[in-house]
Amino acid sequence: MGGSLGMAVGEALVDAMRTAASESRPFILFVASGGARMQEGVLSLMQMPRVTIAVDMLRDAGVPYIVVFTDPTTGGVSASYAMLGDVHIAEPGALIGFAGQRVIAQTMREHLPEGFQRAEYLLEHGMVDMVVHRHQMRETLSRVVHLLMKRTRPKTRISPPAVITASAAGASQVPARQGGSAS
Repeated sequence: MGGSLGMAVGEALVDAMRTAASESRPFILFVASGGARMQEGVLSLMQMPRVTIAVDMLRDAGVPYIVVFTDPTTGGVSASYAMLGDVHIAEPGALIGFAGQRVIAQTMREHLPEGFQRAEYLLEHGMVDMVVHRHQMRETLSRVVHLLMKRTRPKTRISPPAVITASAAGASQVPARQGGSAS
């Protein structure tokens, strides 16, 4: 039951997004879920469209909606509001998908590629924008928020984080920003 979307979680997300929109603050969602809580029936399922409407409130207010996928993010959560972010960041190796690999393989009657539904595979195929380790997450989120909000960053900074990019997903990590001084 842990990590599933129920009525309380849906209400908390809607309230938090409403507040972010009214205060013109970016909304960063760290998501991990096995899907909706079926024990609550239709009330649980209704949380997905409710949160999706709250995401629209963020868009109408012109504030960024950043989603960070952790392991696992599956089911209806991944098929609804988690995929509506302006920027999608995933942790290395995170499982992200709607249905399980076995169900997909049986439905398609095909063998799935190595790493299917993992963060790096989704990065290579354009479903996530970055794969970032937790140790670099704070700096990466700060940089992304400042870019999206078109604000200057604080003068004191640590070295740029290593971010896996689509071209380097199969190779090694590359610095997110090469050289230059802090701005």
